[in-house]
Amino acid sequence: MEQPIAMNTLSQILEKLRLKGKDNELKMTDHGKMQSQNGKIYKPEDLTIVKTYRFEGDSDPADNSVLYLTEDKDKEIGYILDAYGIYSDNDGPSFDDFLKKIPTENRDEQELFC
Repeated sequence: MEQPIAMNTLSQILEKLRLKGKDNELKMTDHGKMQSQNGKIYKPEDLTIVKTYRFEGDSDPADNSVLYLTEDKDKEIGYILDAYGIYSDNDGPSFDDFLKKIPTENRDEQELFC
């Protein structure tokens, strides 16, 4: 049986998603919705946050980020990546308001990466 690889850094998790074909990034549109790389548009109720990772830089606050793994109604895994605090890539309250409306679950990594 294959031993699981510890994922301690953002780059390790993103690489694991890429290798599993689950590297579909969602970004906030100008219209207040999320859009995937393949063009799908999502409202908060179309997604579920299934895992959240927070990363803090050892010496640089600009390295602080959060990665939200999402699942849509078609069971497709994607992710939302953002710096947090004053280094956030998203201006204004619309991004935070959108995230707060997404239902959350906390799934096991092995379930997500199998």
